[in-house]
Amino acid sequence: MRQTGVKDGRPIDIGNSADLQHLSEDALLALLLRRDSRSSPPLAAARNLLAHFGSLRRILNASAAELVAQRGIGAARAELLHALKELACRYFEQTLPVGEAIRSPQDTETFLLARLRDRPHEVFCCLYLDNRHRVLHFEELFRGTIDGTSVYPREVVKQALAVNAAAIILAHNHPSGIAEPSQADERITRRVKSALELVDIRLLDHLVIGDGTSTSLASRGLL
Repeated sequence: MRQTGVKDGRPIDIGNSADLQHLSEDALLALLLRRDSRSSPPLAAARNLLAHFGSLRRILNASAAELVAQRGIGAARAELLHALKELACRYFEQTLPVGEAIRSPQDTETFLLARLRDRPHEVFCCLYLDNRHRVLHFEELFRGTIDGTSVYPREVVKQALAVNAAAIILAHNHPSGIAEPSQADERITRRVKSALELVDIRLLDHLVIGDGTSTSLASRGLL
């Protein structure tokens, strides 16, 4: 039997993605929350979450303690919301599957946004590619402020050689949400590029990830 929901008093087919596209955010949340029938009505719980946190993104980034503090949200519903975020991240991460060539800069941006956009701290990452720009490996190398003391070019080179990479794309996030490269970003990019050139590995780009946007240092002529 196919599952159904309700929109404006009209039953909808949950198995039909076209129907789901027309649901409001609170109705979509209610579909997720209805499994825990011992708690308050799912639509009321969904509307309370949206009213408190202000957006779906903030709901999914809330901690378990913050979620269960809300009316109608118990441990089971909090766990379900966290699982939804993880599924969404894995869905977008698969825009760059290992072993396949990068199809477009947009795929790279989508992948990196999914991985880095909501991190509360800066993370410096490397996307390792072969000579046909097929993905070999993605790795988070450093955490903390991106400057000359926290990012070590020799470690980037070491890891690139370990996976036999021919090219690399660097990326890091700005928790402020502003994807504007700093002078420190430019300096570390030049240092890493110089170190990679010594072992004949190309640095294709360095992307700064902000709140839903990214900036390419290559497009700025900084590589």
